[in-house]
Amino acid sequence: MFPFSDTELEKPVKMVLDKVRPTLILDGGNVTLIKIENAKVYVRLEGACKGCPSSSITLKQGIERELKIQIHPDIEVVNVP
Repeated sequence: MFPFSDTELEKPVKMVLDKVRPTLILDGGNVTLIKIENAKVYVRLEGACKGCPSSSITLKQGIERELKIQIHPDIEVVNVP
């Protein structure tokens, strides 16, 4: 069982997204938090990230990795196109 409620995750998730956002913006992209449900963070990649062939790498090796380090190793990220 995940140790945090979805509501408890909202603030730290937003903080992590704010931390990675400047890197995405430098490449012409961005990320928006859609919702958090059952320890899954649903985001939408925007701008240049939206159709980029490397977007799955950005999602898993960038955003999800940072969330796992900063919040909990079982957290997952799902891109909502």
